[in-house]
Amino acid sequence: MHPETHLAAHHLRAADLRAEADAHRLAKQAERPYAIRTRLGWTLVEVGLRLASPRPAFAP
Repeated sequence: MHPETHLAAHHLRAADLRAEADAHRLAKQAERPYAIRTRLGWTLVEVGLRLASPRPAFAP
């Protein structure tokens, strides 16, 4: 077996791993706006619940 055979297989595997990492990185970047929307949505729900809850009456 020629040593360069293993080197060629290594180069192919390294290229596959780089492509997979790039795809994963792009998928994570595309996911971020949804996380912000979710956080903002739950914050609005919390504010709405605070506004809708009865406030305690202060006794002078």
